[in-house]
Amino acid sequence: MPHDSQSTTHSTPSGPTDADLDALLSRMTLEEKVGQLLVLHVYGHHATAPDPADVELNERELGVRTAADAVAKYRPGGLIYFGWAHNTRDPHQLATLSDDVQRVAHDGPHGIPLLLTIDQEHGIVARVGAPATLLPGAMALGAGGSADDVREAARIAGAELRAMGVFQNYAPSADVNVNPANPVIGVRSFGAAPDAVSTFVTAQIEGFRDAGIAPAAKHFPGHGDTETDSHSALPHIHHTREQWEALDAPPFRAALAAGVDVVMTAHIVVPALDPALDPATLSYPIVTGILREQLGHQGVIVTDSLSMQGVRTKYGDDRVAVLAIKAGVDQLLHPPQPELAWNAVLQAVREGELTEARIDESVLRILRLKRELGLFERAFTTPGDVDATVGSAAHLAAADRIAERTTTLLRNEGGLLPLSPAAHGRVLVLGADPVSPSGTTGPPTTVLAAALTELGFTATALSTGTEPSPETVEKALAEAASGIDAVIVTTYDVTDGDRQHALVTALTALTALTASDGPPVITVSVRTPHDVTRLPGVSAALASYSWTDVELRAAARVLAGRARPVGRLPVPVPSPDDPGQVLYPIGYGLSYEPYAAAD
Repeated sequence: MPHDSQSTTHSTPSGPTDADLDALLSRMTLEEKVGQLLVLHVYGHHATAPDPADVELNERELGVRTAADAVAKYRPGGLIYFGWAHNTRDPHQLATLSDDVQRVAHDGPHGIPLLLTIDQEHGIVARVGAPATLLPGAMALGAGGSADDVREAARIAGAELRAMGVFQNYAPSADVNVNPANPVIGVRSFGAAPDAVSTFVTAQIEGFRDAGIAPAAKHFPGHGDTETDSHSALPHIHHTREQWEALDAPPFRAALAAGVDVVMTAHIVVPALDPALDPATLSYPIVTGILREQLGHQGVIVTDSLSMQGVRTKYGDDRVAVLAIKAGVDQLLHPPQPELAWNAVLQAVREGELTEARIDESVLRILRLKRELGLFERAFTTPGDVDATVGSAAHLAAADRIAERTTTLLRNEGGLLPLSPAAHGRVLVLGADPVSPSGTTGPPTTVLAAALTELGFTATALSTGTEPSPETVEKALAEAASGIDAVIVTTYDVTDGDRQHALVTALTALTALTASDGPPVITVSVRTPHDVTRLPGVSAALASYSWTDVELRAAARVLAGRARPVGRLPVPVPSPDDPGQVLYPIGYGLSYEPYAAAD
């Protein structure tokens, strides 16, 4: 079970004093101050020489050609790196990009360093991939149940980010995922129990801060109970104030007690907290009334991405920027039209809707965070750090060790598992092959088959996808009937009647028809653990909570008995026909003694 631990803090800053920061603020123009509120995206792998297609995108969206130009024009407080923006090719390239944009900031009017940030949650959200270390995501860590593992994973992730010049990570997710149908949080949450989520949020914050990274607890006031994705629409959370206090608030209270540097707001409507029905990001009662005044957060508040549709449904992009600051937000993350947002805030100050003193409050919070991170003294990477730190042998070994403790065994009829090469030597691995979150690992069926082969099996991979065609199903059936001893299927959010369901049903029917001669069917759910309830005919079922290599290798060791399955469900798994009937409660998980392979 998770346990409490003491919070940690960044080392005492030795940079500019409060008086120095006040003096710096007094020298800044209003335009420069508003720039500090912006956290921009830019396109390209290089600060001054991006690919031509990225130049075109920068010109269209930011009105500049390159990342260096964006820093020079807007003087932003920070940049956020994305894979889709082509910022993250490899660790050395990212470190160079970080240094180059910091150099532009350093050479600016006041030499204010950038706060470079990223969404490196791990699991299904990872922007930097191999050869960097990839670690289990939040729900997998929740299944592992160890605060020490959560802390160690965050320390590893943070050390590698810092080596690449990234000083802030938009994690942990403090959302309590009480809704199995949640499409946007899901396995990004540590689980459905507020106390456990609070413990793991605390541990992750401690790990990041130990590594010199500013974590950001998200998505306030809690995005765990929604059936709508805020990337595409505006979700409503219908918790009462009492329910919010009991379910959603505890992890954020824990984050603040742990000294979290930043809190990120959610683009959700919570009528019980703000009857005006504004998104929380734009809500003064939620941002200032609850987060600042009731919970006492004195650090930075950042919006979730302002390019998400959830925050753009009620107001235009210009008003969103102004209303977020009026609500009490400090940083405007990823505005879809940076120049529009920048000018809208400037106009709001000049017309008296916002005061310059209000802008100063936010800029000072941002400057203090940069000081606490040591950016005024060391904003650049250290030569050799990437090679020594990123994807080091020690980090990779720790990732495997941590992942091994997360795999959850949900079904094992007749004690089928663990498999042995003697009894089940020929294995067919097929199923869903979702694209790697970082673009650098997988495909999952190939990784799983390779891992089993290394463990002494003869494993063949067949990618059937999330929507296998009838022809693909027939091919899979033919392969399964060709002397295969066991079939392992990776599943991804199965629903009744979908094509994955049809594939697994056909495979289990083949086994039933051939009786004892048919190969048993084993599933490994690579996202939510709920697939087990949709596939009653399978002989065994595991949950890995993600499809990155580290979690698939761990699942292979569990399948082969080289590791005991010790993961326990951090969320309840209800009946698909009756959500009120829990088939697999929190804490459920089967186990067995490790299988010792013959030499």
